[in-house]
Amino acid sequence: MAQRILFYPVGNGDTCQIVLENGKRILMDYRQRKKTELGEGPEINLKARLTKELDDAGRDSFDVVAFTHGDNDHIENSTEFFELRHAEKYQGNGRIKIETLWVPACMVLQTGTNDQQSQEYVLWRQEARHRLREGKGIRVFSKPEKLKGWLEENGLSLDERRHLITDAGQLAPEFSLATDGVEFFCHSPFIKHVDEGDDLRNGASLIFNVRFRKNGEDYDYLAVGDSDWCVLEEIVEATQAHNNMDRLAWDLYNIPHHCSYLALSDEKGEFETTPNPLVETILLSGKAGGYIVSSSCPIPDTRDAREQTQPPHLQARKCYERYLKKVDGAKFMVTMEEPNASKPEPIEFTIDNAGLSVTRAAASAAAIVTSKPAPRAG
Repeated sequence: MAQRILFYPVGNGDTCQIVLENGKRILMDYRQRKKTELGEGPEINLKARLTKELDDAGRDSFDVVAFTHGDNDHIENSTEFFELRHAEKYQGNGRIKIETLWVPACMVLQTGTNDQQSQEYVLWRQEARHRLREGKGIRVFSKPEKLKGWLEENGLSLDERRHLITDAGQLAPEFSLATDGVEFFCHSPFIKHVDEGDDLRNGASLIFNVRFRKNGEDYDYLAVGDSDWCVLEEIVEATQAHNNMDRLAWDLYNIPHHCSYLALSDEKGEFETTPNPLVETILLSGKAGGYIVSSSCPIPDTRDAREQTQPPHLQARKCYERYLKKVDGAKFMVTMEEPNASKPEPIEFTIDNAGLSVTRAAASAAAIVTSKPAPRAG
């Protein structure tokens, strides 16, 4: 048996699923492109794929669905796929259930004008608030003063809902290494990201060290939302201050914001981005044989790619690839390039007795497996 981590090719967007040996399933973000339902691509028809995976497992729910933040490329068409408890119109008809919804505090709190927030964002805010009022089926990350105020306005106290809130530097209680072979250590958001922030989404997104344990060995997956270099530097500083540097180590790093240079520095660079010093600390925390995954469109080595404004950025890719070599890593992988850009397929990592390995569908349809052996004992 193995723990599995799957990254889905959804363009410049994020969807990752963790499937545990005990059958529990954690989905992080959801982006469905409507055109794929008509057979158009090359993005995957995520709705059909996840539905089939759940059907094959005899399930109609995820144990956890975590939205790192509320930007469209992380929630697109999700309210057509999932069952929402706050309104009957979003229930039944084969909708997929969510046992526990994980959201950053800003998804409960943030409001805005119609041109500042999508209708789907509004629906997820309503769903998060409903579950928080009900006191079940939700975990909120961070407890800023604004959240305390919202609870009080709704006739609740922080003490009454404290068991549903996890702060940066704490473990999410739904999973443990002892019972599930995995734990989720919350790096961010910090309280100040909400109380002091104006643009809350990227800066206050969920960031986890996901630690798997197999045969006494630990394998670390650094799952980062669309945070920029400023937030990453704050995480490094906090991690150093609390002597938790092992929580920055990674065998698998899902890099922020679809390979944007802004996750490394405020300067793109002409040919390669130079990371700021504290961000470099994260890059150098990779373990030998580790992988970097960019949830993004293809990143060709061309002049047009070098000059484009929106991510992914070629200069950032070159930076990540250089640091991957420094730590003796295995490969930089792009979700919309594997096994090729015309028909990408999910990238699947497994953690079993042999260690961490990646399986991807090759153009010939034969499976290619690249392994990172389990560390030697002693």
